[in-house]
Amino acid sequence: MSKGPDKQDWFAAGLKERLPKEMRDAFTPEQVQALKIAFGARRWGRHPVDLRGTVNLWRSRYYFVFLLGRNHRDLSRAEESLSRAGKALILFGFLVFSMLVGVVALYILKSALGINLFPSFSLGLWDWMKGS
Repeated sequence: MSKGPDKQDWFAAGLKERLPKEMRDAFTPEQVQALKIAFGARRWGRHPVDLRGTVNLWRSRYYFVFLLGRNHRDLSRAEESLSRAGKALILFGFLVFSMLVGVVALYILKSALGINLFPSFSLGLWDWMKGS
């Protein structure tokens, strides 16, 4: 999998962008690589949600890190099958929820029109909605 020049040299492009014009071409590729290593540049280190902090409990300090962002890595076979199962479960849950909302809406409509499917039986939804 080949990467384009933008993805390979993002650090150098960002560095040159921030430098004054007369210094942009002053660094050799080896120097740019050394700067990249020295600054610990990580492209994967940017997250939309990045919460870091420390908590003092008794005599110890504990740190916490909460990161949230899109996963750009390739998934393993197990992760792919788990992802498919999760998506199927979410879709199934959404369909069941939608059907329940539809059935309740139809039941309320039936009650509003005064149609009784079973004599002397009501869930009381329509009476509850009229009362509130």
